Amino acid sequence: MKNHLRLLTPGPTAIPDRVRLAMAMPMIHHRKPEFKAIMEETRGYLKKLFGTEQEVLPLASSGTGAMTAAITNLFSRGEKIIVAQAGKFGERWREIAKVQGLEIVEIAKPWGEAILAGDIEEALQKNPDAKGVCIQICETSTGVMHPIYEIAQVTKKYDVLLVTDGISSVGISPAPMDEWGIDALLTGSQKGLMVPAGLSLLAFSEKAWKKAEKVEPSCFYFNLKAELKNVLKNQTNFSSPVSLIVGLREALTMIFEDVKDGGYGGLDGLYQKHYALAQMTRAGIKAMGLEPFAKTHYAWGLTSVAMPKGVAGSELVSLAAKETGVVIAAGQEPMKDELIRLAHMGYVDFGDMLAGLYAVAKSLPEKPQNFDNAYMSIAMQAYENAPRYPKTALPN
Repeated sequence: MKNHLRLLTPGPTAIPDRVRLAMAMPMIHHRKPEFKAIMEETRGYLKKLFGTEQEVLPLASSGTGAMTAAITNLFSRGEKIIVAQAGKFGERWREIAKVQGLEIVEIAKPWGEAILAGDIEEALQKNPDAKGVCIQICETSTGVMHPIYEIAQVTKKYDVLLVTDGISSVGISPAPMDEWGIDALLTGSQKGLMVPAGLSLLAFSEKAWKKAEKVEPSCFYFNLKAELKNVLKNQTNFSSPVSLIVGLREALTMIFEDVKDGGYGGLDGLYQKHYALAQMTRAGIKAMGLEPFAKTHYAWGLTSVAMPKGVAGSELVSLAAKETGVVIAAGQEPMKDELIRLAHMGYVDFGDMLAGLYAVAKSLPEKPQNFDNAYMSIAMQAYENAPRYPKTALPN
Protein backbone atom coordinates (compact mmCIF):
# COMPACT_ATOMS: atom_id res chain seq x y z
CA MET A 1 0.00 0.00 0.00
CA LYS A 2 1.44 3.37 -1.00
CA ASN A 3 1.11 6.13 1.59
CA HIS A 4 1.33 9.81 0.78
CA LEU A 5 4.57 11.48 1.82
CA ARG A 6 4.68 13.14 5.25
CA LEU A 7 7.58 15.53 5.71
CA LEU A 8 8.59 15.47 9.39
CA THR A 9 12.11 16.83 9.02
CA PRO A 10 13.39 19.90 10.91
CA GLY A 11 13.39 21.92 7.70
CA PRO A 12 12.10 22.01 5.09
CA THR A 13 8.60 21.54 6.44
CA ALA A 14 5.22 20.99 4.82
CA ILE A 15 3.65 23.99 3.07
CA PRO A 16 -0.09 24.75 3.47
CA ASP A 17 -2.12 24.71 0.27
CA ARG A 18 -3.09 28.34 0.64
CA VAL A 19 0.59 29.35 0.87
CA ARG A 20 1.44 27.32 -2.25
CA LEU A 21 -1.51 28.83 -4.11
CA ALA A 22 -0.51 32.36 -3.10
CA MET A 23 2.99 31.78 -4.49
CA ALA A 24 1.51 30.42 -7.73
CA MET A 25 -0.15 33.75 -8.56
CA PRO A 26 1.21 35.71 -11.54
CA MET A 27 4.54 37.44 -10.91
CA ILE A 28 4.55 41.09 -9.87
CA HIS A 29 7.42 43.58 -10.02
CA HIS A 30 9.37 44.17 -6.82
CA ARG A 31 9.56 47.96 -7.29
CA LYS A 32 5.88 48.54 -8.09
CA PRO A 33 2.90 49.45 -5.84
CA GLU A 34 1.45 45.89 -5.76
CA PHE A 35 4.57 44.52 -4.11
CA LYS A 36 5.01 47.52 -1.81
CA ALA A 37 1.52 46.91 -0.40
CA ILE A 38 2.40 43.27 0.34
CA MET A 39 5.66 44.32 1.98
CA GLU A 40 3.91 46.87 4.16
CA GLU A 41 1.45 44.28 5.46
CA THR A 42 4.23 41.73 5.95
CA ARG A 43 6.33 44.21 7.95
CA GLY A 44 3.51 44.63 10.45
CA TYR A 45 3.08 40.89 10.89
CA LEU A 46 6.83 40.34 11.30
CA LYS A 47 7.10 42.85 14.12
CA LYS A 48 4.39 40.93 15.99
CA LEU A 49 6.08 37.60 15.24
CA PHE A 50 9.47 38.80 16.52
CA GLY A 51 7.98 40.76 19.41
CA THR A 52 9.75 43.98 18.50
CA GLU A 53 9.14 47.59 17.56
CA GLN A 54 12.18 47.41 15.27
CA GLU A 55 12.03 46.51 11.59
CA VAL A 56 12.51 42.88 10.56
CA LEU A 57 14.63 42.67 7.42
CA PRO A 58 13.89 40.02 4.75
CA LEU A 59 17.01 38.70 3.02
CA ALA A 60 17.18 36.51 -0.09
CA SER A 61 19.26 33.79 1.56
CA SER A 62 19.10 30.74 3.77
CA GLY A 63 19.31 31.19 7.52
CA THR A 64 23.08 30.93 7.32
CA GLY A 65 23.01 34.13 5.27
CA ALA A 66 21.25 35.92 8.14
CA MET A 67 23.84 34.53 10.58
CA THR A 68 26.56 35.91 8.31
CA ALA A 69 24.78 39.26 8.04
CA ALA A 70 24.51 39.53 11.83
CA ILE A 71 28.21 38.84 12.36
CA THR A 72 29.47 41.10 9.56
CA ASN A 73 27.25 44.05 10.50
CA LEU A 74 27.69 43.95 14.28
CA PHE A 75 31.35 43.12 14.82
CA SER A 76 34.58 44.50 13.40
CA ARG A 77 37.67 42.42 12.68
CA GLY A 78 39.62 41.73 15.85
CA GLU A 79 36.69 42.17 18.26
CA LYS A 80 36.02 39.41 20.77
CA ILE A 81 32.79 37.42 20.91
CA ILE A 82 31.60 34.47 22.99
CA VAL A 83 30.22 31.54 21.01
CA ALA A 84 28.03 28.90 22.64
CA GLN A 85 28.86 25.60 21.02
CA ALA A 86 26.83 22.48 21.83
CA GLY A 87 25.98 21.15 18.38
CA LYS A 88 26.42 21.57 14.65
CA PHE A 89 24.92 25.05 14.42
CA GLY A 90 26.87 26.42 17.34
CA GLU A 91 29.89 25.40 15.31
CA ARG A 92 28.51 27.46 12.43
CA TRP A 93 28.63 30.66 14.52
CA ARG A 94 32.27 29.86 15.19
CA GLU A 95 33.11 29.29 11.53
CA ILE A 96 31.39 32.50 10.38
CA ALA A 97 33.20 34.47 13.10
CA LYS A 98 36.54 33.01 12.00
CA VAL A 99 36.00 34.24 8.45
CA GLN A 100 35.19 37.71 9.84
CA GLY A 101 38.49 37.69 11.74
CA LEU A 102 36.96 37.85 15.20
CA GLU A 103 38.56 36.66 18.42
CA ILE A 104 36.45 33.73 19.59
CA VAL A 105 35.88 32.47 23.12
CA GLU A 106 34.02 29.17 23.04
CA ILE A 107 31.65 27.81 25.65
CA ALA A 108 31.54 24.13 24.75
CA LYS A 109 29.10 21.52 26.05
CA PRO A 110 28.57 17.93 24.88
CA TRP A 111 25.92 17.44 22.21
CA GLY A 112 22.56 16.97 23.93
CA GLU A 113 23.26 19.41 26.76
CA ALA A 114 22.17 23.02 27.08
CA ILE A 115 24.28 26.12 27.57
CA LEU A 116 23.03 27.66 30.82
CA ALA A 117 22.86 31.25 32.03
CA GLY A 118 25.59 30.53 34.56
CA ASP A 119 27.91 29.40 31.76
CA ILE A 120 27.36 32.70 29.95
CA GLU A 121 27.89 34.80 33.09
CA GLU A 122 31.13 32.99 33.91
CA ALA A 123 32.44 33.62 30.38
CA LEU A 124 31.47 37.30 30.50
CA GLN A 125 33.19 37.77 33.86
CA LYS A 126 36.37 36.25 32.45
CA ASN A 127 36.09 38.27 29.22
CA PRO A 128 34.85 41.77 30.10
CA ASP A 129 36.02 43.03 26.69
CA ALA A 130 33.67 40.68 24.79
CA LYS A 131 31.29 42.50 22.44
CA GLY A 132 28.77 39.76 21.77
CA VAL A 133 27.33 36.39 22.73
CA CYS A 134 26.24 34.19 19.80
CA ILE A 135 23.95 31.27 20.53
CA GLN A 136 21.14 29.14 19.12
CA ILE A 137 17.71 29.26 20.71
CA CYS A 138 17.09 25.73 19.43
CA GLU A 139 20.14 23.66 18.52
CA THR A 140 18.55 21.76 15.63
CA SER A 141 21.23 19.08 15.51
CA THR A 142 20.44 17.87 19.05
CA GLY A 143 16.86 18.95 19.81
CA VAL A 144 18.03 21.08 22.75
CA MET A 145 16.58 24.53 23.46
CA HIS A 146 18.99 26.80 25.31
CA PRO A 147 17.30 28.86 28.07
CA ILE A 148 17.44 32.18 26.24
CA TYR A 149 15.18 34.08 28.63
CA GLU A 150 17.51 33.33 31.54
CA ILE A 151 20.59 34.02 29.39
CA ALA A 152 19.15 37.39 28.32
CA GLN A 153 18.76 38.39 31.97
CA VAL A 154 22.52 37.90 32.28
CA THR A 155 23.60 39.66 29.08
CA LYS A 156 21.47 42.70 29.97
CA LYS A 157 23.92 43.41 32.80
CA TYR A 158 26.91 43.69 30.46
CA ASP A 159 27.91 45.90 27.55
CA VAL A 160 27.41 43.00 25.16
CA LEU A 161 25.02 42.03 22.36
CA LEU A 162 22.96 38.84 22.59
CA VAL A 163 22.80 37.43 19.04
CA THR A 164 20.40 34.51 18.66
CA ASP A 165 19.77 31.99 15.90
CA GLY A 166 16.02 31.38 15.99
CA ILE A 167 15.89 29.34 12.78
CA SER A 168 14.18 26.39 14.50
CA SER A 169 12.31 28.42 17.11
CA VAL A 170 10.70 31.54 15.59
CA GLY A 171 7.03 30.68 15.03
CA ILE A 172 7.48 27.60 17.23
CA SER A 173 8.36 28.76 20.76
CA PRO A 174 8.38 32.18 22.47
CA ALA A 175 11.34 34.56 22.08
CA PRO A 176 9.91 38.11 22.19
CA MET A 177 12.90 40.30 21.40
CA ASP A 178 12.03 43.51 23.17
CA GLU A 179 10.50 41.92 26.27
CA TRP A 180 13.36 39.48 26.86
CA GLY A 181 16.25 41.71 25.80
CA ILE A 182 17.46 39.89 22.69
CA ASP A 183 19.66 42.14 20.53
CA ALA A 184 19.58 40.18 17.27
CA LEU A 185 17.08 37.52 16.27
CA LEU A 186 17.08 35.68 12.96
CA THR A 187 15.22 32.86 11.29
CA GLY A 188 14.64 31.11 7.98
CA SER A 189 11.46 30.63 5.99
CA GLN A 190 11.47 26.84 5.72
CA LYS A 191 10.69 25.78 9.29
CA GLY A 192 8.09 27.27 11.62
CA LEU A 193 7.01 29.79 8.97
CA MET A 194 5.76 27.14 6.49
CA VAL A 195 7.37 28.69 3.39
CA PRO A 196 9.99 27.18 1.03
CA ALA A 197 13.66 27.74 1.80
CA GLY A 198 15.44 30.79 0.40
CA LEU A 199 14.24 33.63 2.62
CA SER A 200 15.79 34.67 5.93
CA LEU A 201 14.59 37.28 8.40
CA LEU A 202 16.70 39.34 10.78
CA ALA A 203 15.95 42.02 13.38
CA PHE A 204 18.26 44.16 15.54
CA SER A 205 17.43 45.88 18.81
CA GLU A 206 17.99 49.62 19.15
CA LYS A 207 21.21 48.81 21.01
CA ALA A 208 22.37 46.56 18.16
CA TRP A 209 21.63 49.21 15.52
CA LYS A 210 23.75 51.70 17.47
CA LYS A 211 26.62 49.20 17.42
CA ALA A 212 26.07 48.52 13.70
CA GLU A 213 26.44 52.23 12.96
CA LYS A 214 30.05 51.98 14.14
CA VAL A 215 30.85 48.90 12.03
CA GLU A 216 31.92 49.15 8.41
CA PRO A 217 30.06 46.30 6.66
CA SER A 218 32.52 43.78 5.29
CA CYS A 219 30.04 42.19 2.87
CA PHE A 220 28.67 44.06 -0.14
CA TYR A 221 25.48 41.99 -0.31
CA PHE A 222 24.61 41.88 3.40
CA ASN A 223 24.69 45.62 4.04
CA LEU A 224 21.94 45.88 6.64
CA LYS A 225 21.99 49.66 6.92
CA ALA A 226 21.14 49.82 3.22
CA GLU A 227 18.52 47.09 3.70
CA LEU A 228 16.86 49.06 6.50
CA LYS A 229 16.58 52.18 4.36
CA ASN A 230 14.84 50.19 1.65
CA VAL A 231 12.56 48.23 3.97
CA LEU A 232 11.25 51.52 5.37
CA LYS A 233 10.15 52.23 1.78
CA ASN A 234 8.58 48.73 1.50
CA GLN A 235 11.44 47.57 -0.71
CA THR A 236 14.53 45.39 -0.44
CA ASN A 237 18.03 46.57 -1.27
CA PHE A 238 18.51 44.15 -4.16
CA SER A 239 16.03 42.10 -6.22
CA SER A 240 13.29 40.82 -3.92
CA PRO A 241 12.37 37.13 -3.61
CA VAL A 242 8.84 38.12 -4.59
CA SER A 243 7.14 34.72 -4.49
CA LEU A 244 8.66 33.83 -1.12
CA ILE A 245 7.53 37.12 0.41
CA VAL A 246 4.05 36.61 -1.03
CA GLY A 247 4.04 33.13 0.55
CA LEU A 248 5.32 34.54 3.83
CA ARG A 249 2.56 37.13 3.92
CA GLU A 250 0.00 34.33 3.47
CA ALA A 251 1.62 32.15 6.16
CA LEU A 252 1.69 35.06 8.61
CA THR A 253 -1.94 35.79 7.81
CA MET A 254 -2.72 32.19 8.80
CA ILE A 255 -0.80 32.55 12.06
CA PHE A 256 -2.62 35.70 13.15
CA GLU A 257 -6.01 34.87 11.63
CA ASP A 258 -8.90 33.91 13.91
CA VAL A 259 -9.37 30.17 14.47
CA LYS A 260 -12.91 30.30 13.07
CA ASP A 261 -11.43 31.58 9.80
CA GLY A 262 -8.89 28.77 9.58
CA GLY A 263 -5.99 30.46 11.35
CA TYR A 264 -4.06 29.80 14.56
CA GLY A 265 -5.56 32.72 16.45
CA GLY A 266 -2.20 34.36 17.04
CA LEU A 267 1.07 33.36 18.65
CA ASP A 268 -0.58 32.00 21.78
CA GLY A 269 -2.43 29.33 19.83
CA LEU A 270 0.60 28.58 17.68
CA TYR A 271 2.93 28.09 20.63
CA GLN A 272 0.41 25.95 22.50
CA LYS A 273 0.09 23.64 19.49
CA HIS A 274 3.83 23.11 19.20
CA TYR A 275 4.24 22.63 22.94
CA ALA A 276 1.48 19.99 22.95
CA LEU A 277 3.04 18.20 19.97
CA ALA A 278 6.39 18.15 21.78
CA GLN A 279 4.76 16.57 24.85
CA MET A 280 3.01 14.06 22.63
CA THR A 281 6.07 12.99 20.68
CA ARG A 282 8.33 12.59 23.70
CA ALA A 283 5.65 10.60 25.53
CA GLY A 284 5.22 8.28 22.54
CA ILE A 285 8.96 7.74 22.16
CA LYS A 286 9.36 6.91 25.86
CA ALA A 287 6.37 4.55 25.75
CA MET A 288 8.16 2.58 23.01
CA GLY A 289 11.11 2.07 25.34
CA LEU A 290 13.30 4.60 23.51
CA GLU A 291 15.00 7.60 25.10
CA PRO A 292 15.02 11.22 23.91
CA PHE A 293 18.54 12.39 23.09
CA ALA A 294 17.88 15.73 24.82
CA LYS A 295 17.08 14.81 28.40
CA THR A 296 16.30 18.36 29.55
CA HIS A 297 15.75 21.76 27.89
CA TYR A 298 14.13 20.05 24.92
CA ALA A 299 12.97 21.89 21.82
CA TRP A 300 9.33 22.43 20.97
CA GLY A 301 9.88 21.94 17.24
CA LEU A 302 11.64 18.58 17.13
CA THR A 303 12.31 15.52 19.25
CA SER A 304 15.73 13.92 19.01
CA VAL A 305 15.74 10.19 19.75
CA ALA A 306 18.82 8.25 20.90
CA MET A 307 19.27 5.06 18.91
CA PRO A 308 19.44 1.73 20.74
CA LYS A 309 22.69 -0.22 20.56
CA GLY A 310 23.15 -1.75 17.13
CA VAL A 311 20.61 0.51 15.37
CA ALA A 312 21.97 3.07 12.89
CA GLY A 313 19.89 6.22 12.67
CA SER A 314 20.53 6.70 8.95
CA GLU A 315 19.28 3.16 8.19
CA LEU A 316 16.14 3.62 10.28
CA VAL A 317 15.36 6.91 8.52
CA SER A 318 15.78 5.30 5.11
CA LEU A 319 13.55 2.35 6.01
CA ALA A 320 10.85 4.60 7.48
CA ALA A 321 10.60 6.59 4.26
CA LYS A 322 10.48 3.45 2.13
CA GLU A 323 7.98 1.52 4.23
CA THR A 324 5.66 4.24 5.54
CA GLY A 325 6.16 7.37 3.43
CA VAL A 326 7.19 9.33 6.53
CA VAL A 327 10.38 11.36 6.02
CA ILE A 328 12.34 12.05 9.20
CA ALA A 329 15.98 13.03 9.72
CA ALA A 330 19.04 11.25 10.98
CA GLY A 331 21.60 13.03 13.15
CA GLN A 332 24.29 15.28 11.75
CA GLU A 333 27.96 14.43 11.63
CA PRO A 334 29.56 13.22 13.80
CA MET A 335 26.27 11.90 15.30
CA LYS A 336 24.66 10.73 12.07
CA ASP A 337 23.83 7.25 13.33
CA GLU A 338 23.56 8.02 17.04
CA LEU A 339 20.14 9.65 16.86
CA ILE A 340 17.16 10.47 14.69
CA ARG A 341 15.17 13.71 14.64
CA LEU A 342 11.40 13.74 14.41
CA ALA A 343 10.14 17.26 13.71
CA HIS A 344 6.82 18.75 14.83
CA MET A 345 7.23 22.27 13.51
CA GLY A 346 5.25 24.20 10.94
CA TYR A 347 2.20 22.78 9.20
CA VAL A 348 1.76 19.53 11.17
CA ASP A 349 -0.83 18.18 13.59
CA PHE A 350 -1.35 15.24 15.92
CA GLY A 351 -2.25 12.93 13.00
CA ASP A 352 1.11 13.58 11.38
CA MET A 353 2.89 12.86 14.64
CA LEU A 354 1.02 9.60 15.15
CA ALA A 355 2.22 8.61 11.68
CA GLY A 356 5.74 9.64 12.64
CA LEU A 357 5.68 7.54 15.81
CA TYR A 358 4.35 4.58 13.85
CA ALA A 359 7.14 5.00 11.28
CA VAL A 360 9.78 4.91 14.00
CA ALA A 361 8.26 1.87 15.71
CA LYS A 362 7.80 -0.06 12.47
CA SER A 363 11.37 0.65 11.35
CA LEU A 364 13.08 -0.63 14.50
CA PRO A 365 14.73 -4.02 13.92
CA GLU A 366 13.33 -5.21 17.25
CA LYS A 367 9.78 -4.04 17.73
CA PRO A 368 9.14 -2.14 20.99
CA GLN A 369 7.30 -3.87 23.78
CA ASN A 370 4.30 -1.58 23.28
CA PHE A 371 4.00 -2.04 19.52
CA ASP A 372 0.41 -3.08 20.16
CA ASN A 373 -0.36 0.64 19.77
CA ALA A 374 -0.25 1.41 23.51
CA TYR A 375 2.41 4.01 22.74
CA MET A 376 -0.05 5.80 20.44
CA SER A 377 -2.67 5.99 23.17
CA ILE A 378 -0.08 7.34 25.61
CA ALA A 379 1.05 9.91 23.04
CA MET A 380 -2.51 11.12 22.41
CA GLN A 381 -3.15 11.43 26.15
CA ALA A 382 -0.03 13.59 26.47
CA TYR A 383 -1.28 15.77 23.62
CA GLU A 384 -4.78 16.17 25.01
CA ASN A 385 -3.55 16.82 28.55
CA ALA A 386 -0.70 19.15 27.66
CA PRO A 387 -0.53 22.02 30.16
CA ARG A 388 -0.24 25.67 29.18
CA TYR A 389 3.10 26.35 27.59
CA PRO A 390 5.71 28.03 29.81
CA LYS A 391 6.26 31.57 28.60
CA THR A 392 9.81 31.99 29.91
CA ALA A 393 11.04 28.81 31.58
CA LEU A 394 11.73 25.56 29.78
CA PRO A 395 10.28 22.16 30.69
CA ASN A 396 12.82 19.87 32.36
